[in-house]
Amino acid sequence: MSATNAVSSGGGATAEQIEQARTDPKLANVLYHDWEAGTYDDKWSISYDQRCIDYARDRFVRISGDDNWPYDRALELGCGTGFFLLNLRQAGVLDEGHVTDISPGMVAVAKRNAEGLGFSVEGRVADAESIPYDDNEFDLVVGHAVLHHIPDVELAIREVLRVLKPGGRFVFCGEPTQRGDIVARRLSQLTWFTASRVTQWPVLRNRWGRPPTELAESSREAALESLVDLHTFDPDRLAALCMRAGAIDVRTQTEELTASWFGWPVRTVEAAVRPGSLGWNWAMFAYRGWQRLSWLDENVMERFVPDEFFYNVGVTGVKSEAT
Repeated sequence: MSATNAVSSGGGATAEQIEQARTDPKLANVLYHDWEAGTYDDKWSISYDQRCIDYARDRFVRISGDDNWPYDRALELGCGTGFFLLNLRQAGVLDEGHVTDISPGMVAVAKRNAEGLGFSVEGRVADAESIPYDDNEFDLVVGHAVLHHIPDVELAIREVLRVLKPGGRFVFCGEPTQRGDIVARRLSQLTWFTASRVTQWPVLRNRWGRPPTELAESSREAALESLVDLHTFDPDRLAALCMRAGAIDVRTQTEELTASWFGWPVRTVEAAVRPGSLGWNWAMFAYRGWQRLSWLDENVMERFVPDEFFYNVGVTGVKSEAT
């Protein structure tokens, strides 16, 4: 079965498909992200309002160190539902947008989201290790939480540099660090174990509990999700990888220490309870809590905590003018 042709039927991956995906990470990514495409924005509280426009712009500037925009022609690698590129487009960071993803379902949703915002993007189903564009086509290539899904990250960076124009920049955000990921996963596992059981207590079940069939479906989804996260990164090694691929002016930036300790349990609780049952007050508590702790991490914790302990790492680099 070809990875890019393995589109699920809408009811999620079958047990047979999941078994095949255990030895084929690209197939796993297609199945999982096709499965998630229709609900992904809700699951991760993704929006295209000022909250996420500010988030995307601030991540871009913080990691790239660049506020000299707009870029004429930009490509997002592993676009998902279009969150990063579409919000950067609204922030004025780029003009013309193109999106690619190995998941046909995600490309379709990204294009639909763009249309809903009043502009169009070109979308192509594509393997990041073989980007279907000619050399020297783009001024900017971006990605958000994508590199850790790609089997050969160095090959993907070489492809990114190939499609960039000389002097063009890449910016990848939201990649898990080795040490930060260990803490986040353990917090999530403990929270899921507790929340999925507590919400089944009779006194809580009617308001917050998810039906057992939905919990079983979530367990199948989690089994597939565990197959698509292929890497964690050490910031220094990630920078070295990009330089081996041919990039210059490479730098990394880590983010989220206490914010991730708060954010991952919050997201896990949201996955464990009945959709929509927590309400607006919870949503604002989650957002404001993450926002305050992110400020703490950036303005206090970064001064004395080594960067490898933070949860997220971003990387940026430039294609040499001599290329």
